[in-house]
Amino acid sequence: MRYTVSFSDKIKRLEDELQSADAVVIGAGAGLSTAAGFRYDGERFERYFADFHKKYGITDMYSGGFYPYETLEEYWAWWSRHILVNRYDVPVGKPYKDILLLMNNKEYFVLTTNVDHQFRKAGIDKKRLFYTQGDYGLWQCSKACHNKTYNNEEVVRKMAELQGNMRIPTSLIPKCSVCGAPMTMNLRCDDLFVQDEGWYDAQKRYKEFLHRYNDSHILFLELGVGYNTPGIIKYPFWQMTANNSNAVYACVNSNDAFCPNEIEERSICIDGDILYVLDALIRMQ
Repeated sequence: MRYTVSFSDKIKRLEDELQSADAVVIGAGAGLSTAAGFRYDGERFERYFADFHKKYGITDMYSGGFYPYETLEEYWAWWSRHILVNRYDVPVGKPYKDILLLMNNKEYFVLTTNVDHQFRKAGIDKKRLFYTQGDYGLWQCSKACHNKTYNNEEVVRKMAELQGNMRIPTSLIPKCSVCGAPMTMNLRCDDLFVQDEGWYDAQKRYKEFLHRYNDSHILFLELGVGYNTPGIIKYPFWQMTANNSNAVYACVNSNDAFCPNEIEERSICIDGDILYVLDALIRMQ
C-alpha cells in the first residue's frame, strides 16, 4: 500500500463519500467490538473467568468457547457467563452508536460477522441487518435435526445465577425438544450451523439491497474486519467495488487497512483507531 494521502485527508474523503453516496453497505467485524472496549482477553477476561484460567489455563474468551469441557455442566457454566457478559449484561458500545448517527437519513445496510447483538442494542432496525455467523442469544440442536433456533436469555440467567464450582445444575442442561440431543450455541463453527427462517429473511433483504443499488454510487464501508473469515465481507466488498465503476471501497482498521491495486483509485484505506475515525466523521457533519 502506498501512503500518498495524509490521515486527515483520508477521513475528509471518507466523509465526502458518506455524504454523496446513494447507499452505504457497512461490513462489520470483531474489531468494531474491540474498539468499543469489549475485549476477550486481559483484565476483562480475568474479571469473569479467573477460575477457568486457573483450572484449565484458558487465557481468553474466544479459545474458552472451544475448550473440550469434561461435562455439559461445565460447558454451560462457561457459556452462560460468556453470553451474559457479551450479549445481555453489556452496554451499547460507542462505535455502534456513532454508526447509527452517521447513517441518519441514509440508505444503508449492515452485514456483520459479529454475534454480540450490538447493532440491535444501538437501535438499528433488524431489517437493515444480516448477522451471518449466528447470535449469542440463540441456541440450536447440536445435531441440527431441525431448522429452528431458540432464545436463551431466561435460562442463561438461571445458569449464571445458580452455578457453583464452575458447574450449572444438571436440571438446567438444555435438550432438543425434537430429538433429545443437547442444545448448543447458534454460532457458525462447523457444518451443523442452523440457518433458520430469520437468517434466510435477512439474507434475502441484503441481496435485494445490493440489487437495488447495483450500478449506483455505493460505498462499501468495512470496519474492523480481519482475516478470520475474509470471504464473508472483505473479498466480496473488493469484488463488488471492482464490478461497479461507481462504487467506492473504504476500510478502517488497525494493521489490516489495504486493498488490491485494481481498486486502489476508488478506495480509502485508513489504518487507525475506529473510535477516533468515527468520532472525526461525526464532528464533520
